[in-house]
Amino acid sequence: MIAKEEKEKQKKQGMLDNVMRQFNHASDIIGLNQNVRKILGITNNELVVHFPVKMDNGEVEVFTGYRVQHNNALGPYKGGLRYHPTVDIDAARALAMWMTWKTSLAGLPLGGAKGGIQIDPSRYSASELERITRRFTFALGDNIGPELDIPAPDVNTNAQTMAWILDTYMSTKSPNERSSNLHVVTGKPVGAGGSEGRDRATGYGVYLCIKFWADHNGISLENRKFIVQGFGNVGYWASRFLEEEGAVLIAVQDASGTVYNDRGISVEKLRAHAGEHDNMVQGFGDAEPIDSELFFGLDCDICIPAALGNQITGNNASGIKALVIAEGANGPTDVEGERILLEKGVAVIPDILCNSGGVIGSYFEWLQNRNGEIWQLDEVMAKLEKKLKESFDRVMRVASERNVDMRTAAFIIAIERLEQAYRQRGIFP
Repeated sequence: MIAKEEKEKQKKQGMLDNVMRQFNHASDIIGLNQNVRKILGITNNELVVHFPVKMDNGEVEVFTGYRVQHNNALGPYKGGLRYHPTVDIDAARALAMWMTWKTSLAGLPLGGAKGGIQIDPSRYSASELERITRRFTFALGDNIGPELDIPAPDVNTNAQTMAWILDTYMSTKSPNERSSNLHVVTGKPVGAGGSEGRDRATGYGVYLCIKFWADHNGISLENRKFIVQGFGNVGYWASRFLEEEGAVLIAVQDASGTVYNDRGISVEKLRAHAGEHDNMVQGFGDAEPIDSELFFGLDCDICIPAALGNQITGNNASGIKALVIAEGANGPTDVEGERILLEKGVAVIPDILCNSGGVIGSYFEWLQNRNGEIWQLDEVMAKLEKKLKESFDRVMRVASERNVDMRTAAFIIAIERLEQAYRQRGIFP
């Protein structure tokens, strides 16, 4: 148990170390202004809240929640809330920084934040999770807001979670303020002000980036084999769109284990199975269970890590056979792992580009709420594809011009946009 906790601690510290090394590497290449570098190298605000919640049995538990706001030079803080045992201040810092680079790269008028609750949600009933969520929202108070900091779903949170946050936040406002606070969160149910297409935006973006990469390299996705780590919202939608393109899913890994079938796994059949088994893939009848340690070494063309951070490391990167890694999760590849992959000729589509469909979709929802508009699904998806294509082409152009990998190119674009904002605005006072 102690060894496991120490391993998780090292992973979280590693995530923060990774994002700082990525930031410093790109900053060195562009000669980032030292004053701006000092600002971007640290978070703006860090909130830790401890709050009591009454459980179904009448007992009280005290929970710890986090919200880290990294930077808002380009607009309000934006980023998800996750419910997971690994959530702590270091993890939130790393993820908040990645959100800043992600929104900047996408050209959005938003900054970066992240947070969540240190909790295993599977241990609690739906009514307990509702009370935990509402009490956490109340504890955050005015540290979130539609023009200040806009949370969204992340690991183990969903549209229902956002609806609870919205209702709780609006309940703290006067009647004449409530109608103007609908955009305090994104990723809401459509009936509660959410946007069509937000549920699939991240996974669709992962698929689009893979397709853009394949087109750029003259590769057809027909019959290409792919593996997915994490079969939640991101993993499912990315798999579904890839399957529609003719690619073949051969393995899926989640917290319950790994299932494998070299002849192919039906995305919809696996989803139906997971829906009946606590969202877990273990026990799927049309695939065989294999040792999870073998997952990343499977013979495939496309690998999509769409679970947690630091999954591809210096310990397992050398065994990867995929042509491309499409980072559906935030920070799934550490610096040493990526060095090995690049030396092997494996392409890495970086997280701040590959999974940015989610925050772009969130921006569209925020904009609709703010302007009192409702966009149709085809309009949302077309706008999302256009935005992602612009980002992808920009990354490829900078990568070619500077002779750097895709991640470094993405960081350069993101950092230079922030540097320009600080140069033009100046530093108060």
